[in-house]
Amino acid sequence: KCIIGMENICLHSVETQSTSSEEMVPSSPSPPPPPRIYKPCFVCQDKSSGYHYGVSSCEGCKGFFRRSIQKNMVYTCHRDKNCQINKVTRNRCQYCRLQKCFEVGMSKEAVRNDRNKKKKDVKEEVVLPESYELSGELEELVNKVSKAHKDTFPSLVQLGKYTTNSSADHRVQLDLGLWDKFSELSTKCIIKIVEFAKRLPGFTTLTIADQITLLKSACLDILMLRICTRYTPEQDTMTFSDGLTLNRTQMHNAGFGPLTELVFAFAGQLLPLEMDDTETGLLSAICLICGDRMDLEEPQKVDKLQEPLLEALKIYARRRRPNKPHLFPRMLMKVTDLRGISTKGAERAITLKMEIPGPMPPLIREMLENPEAFEDSSDSGDSASAAWQQGGPRKGRLGEPSERHSDAL
Repeated sequence: KCIIGMENICLHSVETQSTSSEEMVPSSPSPPPPPRIYKPCFVCQDKSSGYHYGVSSCEGCKGFFRRSIQKNMVYTCHRDKNCQINKVTRNRCQYCRLQKCFEVGMSKEAVRNDRNKKKKDVKEEVVLPESYELSGELEELVNKVSKAHKDTFPSLVQLGKYTTNSSADHRVQLDLGLWDKFSELSTKCIIKIVEFAKRLPGFTTLTIADQITLLKSACLDILMLRICTRYTPEQDTMTFSDGLTLNRTQMHNAGFGPLTELVFAFAGQLLPLEMDDTETGLLSAICLICGDRMDLEEPQKVDKLQEPLLEALKIYARRRRPNKPHLFPRMLMKVTDLRGISTKGAERAITLKMEIPGPMPPLIREMLENPEAFEDSSDSGDSASAAWQQGGPRKGRLGEPSERHSDAL
């Protein structure tokens, strides 16, 4: 306020001098006022654009708080309601971000007053449109991620669908025939996800331990995202990469069980986003390369790899739909939703272990489940961790896919 007041005084002084006929001696030009310097954003510590709703904040947190209040948004934290909020992590948990906004002093009433003020004077606050142009470096990143995704996951239009009559019209606890097929396809999908990860720029520069940790943490997220993009709402079916198409009842009987409704609901929520293959690939990469996973050796390095992926998805999505800037944050919210589904999926896997007659396939056991739950049936010879380190093309391992696993989910 003091700076603004001083500027007004200086401007008034200049006007007085320029209109006075008595002052004939030219004066030296006044130095320009110093640039305004604001404290970093109180919410995420990013560069502040000014004081908004009572506190110094960046454009991102200002917009997030405004939308949350105006739309009466209700968020959920999938952790302990104590997530760290900073420039890198701010988009991961909307619940904790909104709580942080309140904690630092952002005012609901200021949002309402601001909205009423804008109705009277639309020119009160002009936000310059962001550039929708990708830099050369980001363009190259988008192309590489998109190609890695498309090469490891054929789109629905490329597949020749086929169906099966196996338990198509009634639910059972588990259809062993469908389970065998589903577990075979899931193993192939895991191998393709590993291939996708290895092709992401920078991923293989991480330590082997961190690569394995990220894959184990995100594999189910990516698997669910991939299968849900193959949802056909007219028939209420999902299609796998060999063309096998199952309806909701068959998905339940194949092993999804009580997880079925959650997965189909998520698939339905993806439809309005109209994500293309490039956006799905970028979102998959963001799910994978995430520095808040537990037991990482170099979480800061992982976060640094994720930053350009977030920026690339934001610009690409807004360039593709310039009139729908809200779709980018909605895409990021799906990462949180996927984590919730994955947690339920891990719980389902433990009960599934008790329903199937034989051991859980090694890659599914190690990549999608809690390994401690399967100590009695673990086989170190099929260790996913060992396979990644050796990189050998053995059946069911994390190295290069064998001929039998040349197709993916």
